[in-house]
Amino acid sequence: MKIRFVGGASTVTGSCFYIELNKLKFLVECGMHQGNGSDSVNRRAFPFAPDELDFIFITHAHLDHSGMLPRVMKDGFKGRIFCTSATCDLLEPMLYDSASIQQSDAEWLTRKGLRSGLPPVEPLYGAADVENLLPLFEVTPYDKVVHLAPGLKCRFIDAGHILGSSTLELWFQDGPVEKKIVFSGDIGKKGNPIIKDPLSPGKADFLVMESTYGDRAHKPMAASIDELVAAIKTTFKRGGNVYIPAFAVGRTQDLLYILNSLVREGRLYRIDVYLDSPLAEEATKVYLAHPECFDEQARKFFTTKNTDSSVRLHFVKTAEESMRLNRLRSGNIIIAGSGMCEGGRIRHHLKHNLWRPECSFIFVGYQAKGSLGRRIVNGAKTVSVLGEDIAVKASIYTINGFSAHADRAELIEWLSAFEDSPEVFLVHGEEDAANSLGLLVREKFGFVTHHPSDGETAEL
Repeated sequence: MKIRFVGGASTVTGSCFYIELNKLKFLVECGMHQGNGSDSVNRRAFPFAPDELDFIFITHAHLDHSGMLPRVMKDGFKGRIFCTSATCDLLEPMLYDSASIQQSDAEWLTRKGLRSGLPPVEPLYGAADVENLLPLFEVTPYDKVVHLAPGLKCRFIDAGHILGSSTLELWFQDGPVEKKIVFSGDIGKKGNPIIKDPLSPGKADFLVMESTYGDRAHKPMAASIDELVAAIKTTFKRGGNVYIPAFAVGRTQDLLYILNSLVREGRLYRIDVYLDSPLAEEATKVYLAHPECFDEQARKFFTTKNTDSSVRLHFVKTAEESMRLNRLRSGNIIIAGSGMCEGGRIRHHLKHNLWRPECSFIFVGYQAKGSLGRRIVNGAKTVSVLGEDIAVKASIYTINGFSAHADRAELIEWLSAFEDSPEVFLVHGEEDAANSLGLLVREKFGFVTHHPSDGETAEL
């Protein structure tokens, strides 16, 4: 088996691993790059022939693991795409939303370029490409071993990251011996709201493992919730609104669950929460359609009806409705995408409110290097938003305890469940995080570790 690290090595976006096994060729993940300069990276030619791929595995629905699927199909892929049921249901609205963004961005760049005599910009892919992609999905239940071809079988187990997220186990024939490679996907932390805790495969010869938070610890969930409550109350006393840039899938649903729990517990009153993301609304509906993924606490929560002790939730559908939110001056929570402030409606809220000292922006997810969100949380005094320099006067909070990723200690705990000594390839993490985690893994377990770079090939 040969594995080429096409994306997601030494970075947290664009996960994509190209594998050759005998005559088979396939991908694990097909992610989109995000952050500064990502458009040119996403438009590069693939270092493999999409029409030669037999199948693709997707561990979960976040676009940094799945967002290039329509482009691969557009460039000739006609095979099968394996994922869990909830992942498949989430991917449909997510990829249509991504196609819409690609289209609008291309139109904006075309209008801008025409003034300089540049040719029109084509979108990376469109809605028709997503429509053509959907029949290729093959839903695979958790814990079921699927025989894909002679000498190759797979199984998905729950990764506890977002709804439907999985760790992928692949057994392959290496001469007379069967070996196993595991792709961790994004490993969730224990106690994440709504979904079950992550499982460990227990055995592997090779392991491709994420390292997003390999060099740091999360604040405990209880302390993070205390910080959230304090930030909301302080902001409302100042006469401002709270704005939360949030990923439409996963973080938004967790926040709504937490805010409702706080109202039920009497720690917050019945506040107005505006969900300014049509994609997040669709994703929330998918969450509610998959109670089989819920943990026991969430199942009890969702079967207890008590509308008098819930937030007043408003779904903001149109762009006009979103713009009207700027008339709300205080006492509201607005949740909008994207989580790293690289796109979506949050940019308009930043433009109109980041300069207001009475307001607050609460960051509850990872901010990739080069992203607008990263510049804000790093303390920039001014940032460029939609072509305009905006002063950062609002209060900025970073609450990393809401992250859906395992932290350093939890990654080590997940690894400690392995009964053997897998050879470990650390991916999906910036260089410092991967190096720090690799050092700890070698010291604690004695495992061989690698930190592959993009484009590197390993022969297993």
